[in-house]
Amino acid sequence: MLVVSGLAADLDFASYLGGPDAFLRFDRTVLHSIPGSAVMAFAIAGAFCTLDKTLVRNPPKTSPAVPLAFGAALGLCAVGAAAHILLDLASGVGVRLLWPLRANWYGWDLASNLDPWIMALLVAGILLPQLFKLVNEEVGDRRKRTGASPAAMVTLLLLVAYFGARAILHGRAIGLLLSREYRGREPLSAGAFPTSSDPFDWRGLVVTENTIEEVHVPVGPGADFDPDRSLTHFKPDDSPALDAGQKAPAAKPFLIYARFPLASVTRRDDGYRFELRDLRFPLDDPGPSNIICRVDFDSGLRIVRQGFRYATSPNP
Repeated sequence: MLVVSGLAADLDFASYLGGPDAFLRFDRTVLHSIPGSAVMAFAIAGAFCTLDKTLVRNPPKTSPAVPLAFGAALGLCAVGAAAHILLDLASGVGVRLLWPLRANWYGWDLASNLDPWIMALLVAGILLPQLFKLVNEEVGDRRKRTGASPAAMVTLLLLVAYFGARAILHGRAIGLLLSREYRGREPLSAGAFPTSSDPFDWRGLVVTENTIEEVHVPVGPGADFDPDRSLTHFKPDDSPALDAGQKAPAAKPFLIYARFPLASVTRRDDGYRFELRDLRFPLDDPGPSNIICRVDFDSGLRIVRQGFRYATSPNP
């Protein structure tokens, strides 16, 4: 029950098969929200209780089976679903916790989607107790242990400590980004995102009045942060095409999704092309979450076509 409820939320990823529009609408949304997770936990708990009744329909008289209580099953499924959401909240993509009541995204930017340190802690928490059990059997110690597993408790505490340390380092990175100028430009806001397995290495984004600065932020002991090495992304000048693009129906859900939106307007023979991308993701990020919103206008700024595409898709 714990495994199934802990993995079931990733069924949202099936929306990838429907293209970037469906992926943006439904991934990390339906089964990652609090209402969706609650429905999922009830459904899984009910399914396991039904399965339990089927399997123990005719138990032996010498060892009567105790039926699985729905309350206990629901509690365990809720733990699995909550653990999944908490791990996804720690990533830079985030989740829609309050869907369908609210469309906002929530995330803590503490770890990558596949953090090797988290994986190592979880694998160690599973394998080390088995190793110690084999050692104890070899030396003849066959005492039965009851109660909570010490390895599980230690693993949970180490995970909490790891996320706490990353939160401290993330705050340090944000502080560095907001404390400097970028070629004479004052920072208005900033974000820091994990870039690798190194918890001291962050990718920073700083919003100024007319640019978004992308810069490497080392926060380890003795690290040197140089704001002059930032990559500058200039915001487009105000124009009727820019204003029309930002008001297009496709742009509205994307602007809710994007943390650091950067627009571009290109003049074409038959009109204009407006694009929005989220600089939270590097330009070469191959992940499906790196989505671009595109709106094509004719010369009279009437929408010809609009939609989304994955950043790594061929550019038509």
